[in-house]
Amino acid sequence: MQQTETKDLLVNIEGSVMNLTLNRPNSLNAFSSDMIADLKAAIETAKHDKNIRVVTISGSGRSFSAGGDVKTMGKNEPLDVYEHIGKLNELILSMRDLEKPIIAAVHGFAAGAGFNLALACDIILAAEESKFVLSFSKVGLISDGGGLYFLPRLVGTHRAKELLFNAEPIDVKEAHSLGIVNQVYPVERFEENVTAYAVKLASGPSKAFGFIKKITDQSLVSSLEEILELERITQATVVTTDDHREGVEAFKEKRQPNFQGK
Repeated sequence: MQQTETKDLLVNIEGSVMNLTLNRPNSLNAFSSDMIADLKAAIETAKHDKNIRVVTISGSGRSFSAGGDVKTMGKNEPLDVYEHIGKLNELILSMRDLEKPIIAAVHGFAAGAGFNLALACDIILAAEESKFVLSFSKVGLISDGGGLYFLPRLVGTHRAKELLFNAEPIDVKEAHSLGIVNQVYPVERFEENVTAYAVKLASGPSKAFGFIKKITDQSLVSSLEEILELERITQATVVTTDDHREGVEAFKEKRQPNFQGK
């Protein structure tokens, strides 16, 4: 196990899983410039470390993240806001560019940009008591951090507008039924279930997972013809991997494959 701590982020690497914990519990893990920079640096580390095959993002204390820090709202100049959101955008883009699964482990509240950080992940696992809220319009703002991109693609434009206009909390059951949340776990076994999910994903064919993530995201802005061709080219590459050969051998031998991410 390898563990490091910066001002606003805990980084814990266990086996092939990098666990990132937002660490501003006294402010419900509201975003700071340091937190955004530290998250981006950690994602860059995961990108270049072949031993890391899955990333999880969670929050310390009572909630996942309250999003923007209310202490600074109404005090920032437009240029400061523009630059701050630019850094957040760089983080979101680095997460989508990472060809490894990212899991959001949500408990308590995921609000505002905290909700959108979870949406930028590939999988959202949630504790039974968790709630989601796009609180921007409550303070006369629009959604940032990619929310206006990710949410309509999950729930449709009409439902997304309703959620954004009303800014009311969404309980975990509704979030699950809308397709926002992948799995819901009891609070008392949440960490255990998240760990098991991440470890299982990390044991999969990570080369194939990387291509699946990339092409699935690309499909949102591509034609069918473009995706069909991308699938064809990619499949011709994936059949040369050690993981494919191991998968075929395991299937023939009626055993579980031992994928190495190669």
